[in-house]
Amino acid sequence: MILFDGKTYESSEQDRLLNELEKRIPEILSKKQLSPEVVIDAAFQLRKDLLKGRFDDLLKVFPEDTVETYKKQAEALLSKEQLHKKLDTELGNTEEYVTDPVSGFSQIRVRKMPLGVLFHISAGNMDFLPAYSLAEGLMTGNINILKLPSADNGLSLKLIMQLVEYRPELKDYVYVFDTASTDIQGMRKMAGLSNAISVWGSDMAIEAVRGLAPTGAKIIEWGQKLGFCYVTKLNEVSGADGELEGLAKHIATTKQLLCSSCQVIYIDTEDMNEVKSFGEKFLPVLETAVNGNATQEIGIRARDTLVSYTQRLKSYLGEEDRHDDVLRGKGCSVIIAEDSALELSPMMCNVLVKPLPRKDIGKTLYAHRYHLQTAGLICPEKDRQELAELFTRCGLIRVTNGADMSAYFPGECHDGEYALNRYMRIVNVEC
Repeated sequence: MILFDGKTYESSEQDRLLNELEKRIPEILSKKQLSPEVVIDAAFQLRKDLLKGRFDDLLKVFPEDTVETYKKQAEALLSKEQLHKKLDTELGNTEEYVTDPVSGFSQIRVRKMPLGVLFHISAGNMDFLPAYSLAEGLMTGNINILKLPSADNGLSLKLIMQLVEYRPELKDYVYVFDTASTDIQGMRKMAGLSNAISVWGSDMAIEAVRGLAPTGAKIIEWGQKLGFCYVTKLNEVSGADGELEGLAKHIATTKQLLCSSCQVIYIDTEDMNEVKSFGEKFLPVLETAVNGNATQEIGIRARDTLVSYTQRLKSYLGEEDRHDDVLRGKGCSVIIAEDSALELSPMMCNVLVKPLPRKDIGKTLYAHRYHLQTAGLICPEKDRQELAELFTRCGLIRVTNGADMSAYFPGECHDGEYALNRYMRIVNVEC
């Protein structure tokens, strides 16, 4: 399904609509710039309807506690106050100003403006990500072309359509296509219409986008990152059992599909007996969390099962490293490994547990510097600040509690940068 000019079309209309879009873009860019207030108003109306239960039928595919979490996030983050704060934080002063006079030189007027046309290539590992990415493009006044991920269940398109229904003037700035990633010609056409490409995905996906981007197009990468949890002096941690339960629930609810999800649990030790002892302690905690967060929706259960067994088959076929010391539970496993490499786990509630003494943190993280994002901490309170500073010096972007590794915090950046600022340019006009 395609959303074009506020109307839906069949996917077979893609080529015709892209040709039409090529003619429309110059006309739209010649108009008055889209005000962020229009976008904020539409998002606020979406918030009100969501809290009233208008979209409950669309959300029933998610577990109840997940829906409640989404609603709480929407209540806070889609308020007009928070949306204005996001603009102020990420863009700063957007008012035009004139530079101070310098003898012998003209003064210039300086202002921030949209890049023009943004092509969003969104990943399917995070619910609502396509709609969120497009909304950020709208808040900065850009025309937005969105390629939906293959895993999208149609919810993103429905939410975007709702925004356009609230404020019809948005229709000139929103174009959504369900183009397959194998349709290189179609994606190349979309890239050719754009000033910048915002791409979410793996290293391979980003490399492919670089190949189809026209010379001069700005590529805004939101690449694959890896998260881990660091556990030290567990016997000194106040409420250690609750901390482990929180980490287990995080793993169970995210299925380790997000960049911020816990792939590896590092234990501050060189002793493999301690590593295995932790794994044996954590397995029943993880199993309880997995059973408590199981979904009854048959499609999601089938997807999770396929992903899990595909990873296991790859291991049996030698396509991935073998980990022989596997502690298996119902719907989950704890994989004990002797190395300290930061790597992607088999996911779907199958977590790696490895040794990483504090003295080796810098060396280990430097080797994976391109993929660092989130570190969860389970440690005594007296060690927390020291470890947080150590991790951020070594390249981590986020340091959280183990339970909150994938939580969203108002005002936070993404991968160390503010998205809105990347979607703007600075223009100078001589006075």
